[in-house]
Amino acid sequence: MAGGGFASQGGGRIYEGRITPFVVITCLVAAMGGLLFGYDLGISGGVTSMEMFLKKFFPSVYHKQHDETIHESQYCKFDSEMLTMFTSSLYLAALVASFFASIVTRVFGRKVSMVSGGFAFLVGAILNGAASNIAMLIIGRLLLGVGVGFANQSVPVYLSEMAPAKVRGALNIGFQMAITIGILVANLVNYGTVKIDGGWGWRVSLALAAVPAVMMTVGSVFLPDTPNSILERGQPDRARDMLKKIRGTSNVEEEFQDLYDASEAAKKVDHPWRNILQPRYRPQLVCCILIPFFQQLTGINVIMFYAPVLFKTIGFGDDASLMSAVITGIVNVVATIVSIYSVDRFGRRILFLEGGIQMIICQIAVGGLIGKKFGVDGTGVLSKFDADFILFLICVYVAAFAWSWGPLGWLIPSEICPLEIRSAGQAINVSVNMLFTFIIAQVFLAMLCHMKFGLFFFFAGFVVIMTIFIAFFIPETRNVPIEEMNRVWKAHWFWAKYIPDDAVIGGAYEMRAEPKDT
Repeated sequence: MAGGGFASQGGGRIYEGRITPFVVITCLVAAMGGLLFGYDLGISGGVTSMEMFLKKFFPSVYHKQHDETIHESQYCKFDSEMLTMFTSSLYLAALVASFFASIVTRVFGRKVSMVSGGFAFLVGAILNGAASNIAMLIIGRLLLGVGVGFANQSVPVYLSEMAPAKVRGALNIGFQMAITIGILVANLVNYGTVKIDGGWGWRVSLALAAVPAVMMTVGSVFLPDTPNSILERGQPDRARDMLKKIRGTSNVEEEFQDLYDASEAAKKVDHPWRNILQPRYRPQLVCCILIPFFQQLTGINVIMFYAPVLFKTIGFGDDASLMSAVITGIVNVVATIVSIYSVDRFGRRILFLEGGIQMIICQIAVGGLIGKKFGVDGTGVLSKFDADFILFLICVYVAAFAWSWGPLGWLIPSEICPLEIRSAGQAINVSVNMLFTFIIAQVFLAMLCHMKFGLFFFFAGFVVIMTIFIAFFIPETRNVPIEEMNRVWKAHWFWAKYIPDDAVIGGAYEMRAEPKDT
């Protein structure tokens, strides 16, 4: 793709350079970190719907489904705290790991974090595949969580720092694309392994998580570090050389100077966690908290890691529920491609707003149809037309998420933070994401049992709130160089009061320091 400069809506500086094969390849390799998260999201729901897995580790759930003397509501067939703990324990571990990952990412570089995450995920996959008791299963899940925490903390930052501003959205969404591919592959694996004679297919499903772990670990070993990370560790000449390589031009002095100035400012910050609490970073702090919070309150993980369970709950057969999960996985991948194509052409805000409206309509329709067929007592059946229509609505909902809140929930927090708080900001983003993923994973089956079809209305209400938040408080960041994001906040009607003038016109962007001699 031919190069040249680019103009930004936010008044960003024009840097010379082009989109090189080198930077595309490195970003694709790094994005494989999303396969870890995606494979686990997809595999856990399918495994927890497999009868032999339930019989071995969660016999109470198995007997509840097969004991004809128990007249259980359709909504409550899978309600079990231990079963949800199997799913949710990973996200609790990821939450804790993200804080340690922020330190590793800042001190040792993004690459070391990715290697560490891949290795932890590999060990967890081996333990899960070989599990003989519930303790072994949970320990494996906790190690998977460590891997996810490290990968989710480092990969989006790596992608945002490597990519030129004009394609930063598309390359960063490569992470979300890998997540969706991981979910689809997991759904296909579950559909195949459930048919294995002897009922041990769940072991294959869990153990195959080692494949994306090996891909990420080995791939990360050969990745270069980002110029930002190299500068952060005091190697300006090496950082300049890397910037030349990834931009495909020797004329990188203007961009390098901006990176250098931002790095020098960052080095003066001894405590990024305390620093991010300062009023001047209020927009970034609010976004790094609310965007991942809202992303989980879309209700998407109800679909992603409980899809087969959900489909079985509302009347789909065993094979039909797994195949329905495969169909939603395919929609997820295709819609993410739409986001990659459109995010740098049309901007972030339009995708957020359109996706939100589409999700609201679908959730209300699904909740209304399930309520009509099953009522509050949870007894009823779905006709083939009803089942197909619910699946269609869920697919339309998944598509909306996949080109809006899915990728943008990771992109926006990773691109808005200046270098001095970037590791802390991304750690907050990941930890909030994992905290609410854990909470929803832990309580969803109980919520479905008690709230019934009203659960879909519950999530639709949150999507209304978050869509209003985007409309009023999130500015457009398309084409804005990552080190000049303060210009966008300073121009915003609400956030401008928090951004001091020297952060834009008196700081690193105009009053330039000379690089230190090495």
